Amino acid sequence: MKKLIPYPLIDTAEQPQINSNLSALGNYIKHDLAITCQFLRLYDDNQATFLNYRKETERLLHWSWLIAKKSILKLRREDIENFIKFCQKPLKSWIGIKTVSRFINKNSKRVPNPEWRPFVATISKAEVNKGNKPRKDEYIPSQQSIKTTFVILGSFYTYLINEKLTEINPVLQIRQKSKFLRKQQGAPKVPRLSEVQWKCLIDTTRKLSDKNPDRHQRTLFIITAMYLMYLRISEFVATSRWTPIMGHFYKDSNDNWWFITVGKGNKERHVTVSKGMVSALKTWRKHLGLSLLPSPQDQFPLLPKNKGKGAVTSIRMLRHLIQECFNATTQELLKKGEQDEAGTMAMATVHWLRHTGISDDINKYGRPILHVRDDAVTQALRLRTVTTMLFYANGILQEKINKFKKLIEVTLR
Repeated sequence: MKKLIPYPLIDTAEQPQINSNLSALGNYIKHDLAITCQFLRLYDDNQATFLNYRKETERLLHWSWLIAKKSILKLRREDIENFIKFCQKPLKSWIGIKTVSRFINKNSKRVPNPEWRPFVATISKAEVNKGNKPRKDEYIPSQQSIKTTFVILGSFYTYLINEKLTEINPVLQIRQKSKFLRKQQGAPKVPRLSEVQWKCLIDTTRKLSDKNPDRHQRTLFIITAMYLMYLRISEFVATSRWTPIMGHFYKDSNDNWWFITVGKGNKERHVTVSKGMVSALKTWRKHLGLSLLPSPQDQFPLLPKNKGKGAVTSIRMLRHLIQECFNATTQELLKKGEQDEAGTMAMATVHWLRHTGISDDINKYGRPILHVRDDAVTQALRLRTVTTMLFYANGILQEKINKFKKLIEVTLR
């Protein structure tokens, strides 16, 4: 091969693709791909997990075949360490500057997208707003990305051992992962919107929904639900395992409203629905021409498509709608002379809405941490999540302490 440029291998776990150039590298190529797809089929029912596991295992396949020139079953501790180093600084030919689909439709067939790369250079939203573009030579993976690589590949090799395909887990043999991961001291800073930003966001979104209800009544409902029910953006879209419908809102014998959702790990949870959320639901249903409240038998999609039938399936489309409101809010804050608030708002991501709702319920409204935990996570995650919830509370407490220290310093000058 003249250039070490990988191309996508796995569309779905049932549809891997190998070209003649790769097959010529060794007889192990097809076998490596087959056992990787067997592993990925374990996660077919959870789209988010499948996508993460596909990304990490496919990167390993490419590196093992094109760089190490050996089967993944022959990799040892030194190889995995070299792979992690490669992930920290990959070849420029392996880096893209935009996220694209792995496969495209051509002549009624699914074919590899020639623009796809295993790694993608990104920049902050603030830099994008300044007109800057990502650069391959500035690609730096996040610490979370490296942690994810360790976790997923460790799980992959455990699977291979259980299937008697190999005898060692080279990932677990790495004793000094600190060479690749920085230790963080103290509570992590919680990414969330300030009170000024949240109020401006919800006011701006309401104005946009008044001007263009067909486009932004949906956005207003999503933003409200992420804040009040701590939903993830993925919990709004239909997948092969779950379709959110209106009937997932229900009222118990004590006239309390609840919402059923399926999130991480394909786990179902029942979320408390506040009066404010019930009001938002009524507004959304009225826009759709439905009765104000759903019945238990209501099968209407929670987020129907604007065109065509059925439920929304694109997370990217929902992110784009919310981003429009984020951008408009940033401009509104600038008009009000809130430069600092606008600067932070320009960096905000969709996930901040969930964090903001959790933080505000604990710190502003005094809701018990255990109640917040029960709404935010599934039973399997609840024990370890108590600590995370304390971080939400401690993060804001630390901010208040820092502000108080600055006030004292100014007073003593």
